[in-house]
Amino acid sequence: MKRFRTMIINPGSTSTKVAVFEDEQPIASEAIQHGHAEIATFPRIPDQYAFRRDAVLAFLQRHGIGVDTLDAVVGRGGLLRPLDSGIYAINSRMLDELRNPDKERDHVVNLGALIADEIARPVAIPAYILDPVCVDELEPIARIAGLPDFERRSFAHVLSLKAAARRASADLGSPYGRLKMVIVHMGGGISVSAHVHGRMVDVNQALDGTGPFSPERVGGLPFGDVMRLCYSGQYTYEELFARLTRRGGLLAHLGTNDARETERRIAAGDERARLVYEAMAYQIAKEIGLMATVLKGRPDAIVLTGGLAHSSMLVGWIRERVEWMARVWVYPGEDEMLAMAQGGLRVLRGQEEVREY
Repeated sequence: MKRFRTMIINPGSTSTKVAVFEDEQPIASEAIQHGHAEIATFPRIPDQYAFRRDAVLAFLQRHGIGVDTLDAVVGRGGLLRPLDSGIYAINSRMLDELRNPDKERDHVVNLGALIADEIARPVAIPAYILDPVCVDELEPIARIAGLPDFERRSFAHVLSLKAAARRASADLGSPYGRLKMVIVHMGGGISVSAHVHGRMVDVNQALDGTGPFSPERVGGLPFGDVMRLCYSGQYTYEELFARLTRRGGLLAHLGTNDARETERRIAAGDERARLVYEAMAYQIAKEIGLMATVLKGRPDAIVLTGGLAHSSMLVGWIRERVEWMARVWVYPGEDEMLAMAQGGLRVLRGQEEVREY
């Protein structure tokens, strides 16, 4: 069977993860770090484009990998309009939206598709995105909010959630399309999702909506208190949005968004750190219970993934509250790079159809 070489590009707030895979095996990978001071020189996220692109091209040069040896490039999906799960060809409509995002969709993940397209285009190979955060498979009943002015949105760590769903399905020995699962991504933000027969039918709005607080985000807050903050005169819109989505959660309570540092404080006897950290586990467990009601019965599995799944302390607290419902499967880390490589590989092998945006 022909072996395929795929390049993966995954921009994060202070790093750009890059890898080249031959089939499912990485032959080169790096998490290229970008200092806060360096990033702060760019007024807007789109202004980082050339800087990040050059870092990716330097990665290829360091590892002696020619662009002409690649079969496809897969970039992390951006904050696009709502779409179905799957792998999408990067096209001009997608690129135009990612170059000119509105202020609520101006996110560093948008750069993944832009860089992937620029690398792939000169050598005429395909460029894709897979399961971006804007994937929306919600049932109509899940969209209804308490005001008709707006509706609940699907805005979550879909790439990680879907990768964990496929992994759990394999371990359970049953197709994803036949299972009911609650799947949780636990990282800088936290997504708790209900999956029914291959579709993510409900999920908390992980960036700026409901659900548990996380290392950086506030989760659900009493709207009266939020309104008082809005009209306090202390913040501009941009400042308050940043506080709620980037400087909340553990960071606001403890001054760190690092779970390892939090656990070191707990080990040293810091009771405040313990209370806040356990409260995060408590809120995650509550949201798992909420999503279990969506399934109309006990789930076939509860799945925990993401960087925080490395924390045996956090996972243990969650298990105590939810394992009566179903076995808890834990897949530490994100596996996003492998998930993107596998998505590209499925298309190159003719196992999955490419979608058009």
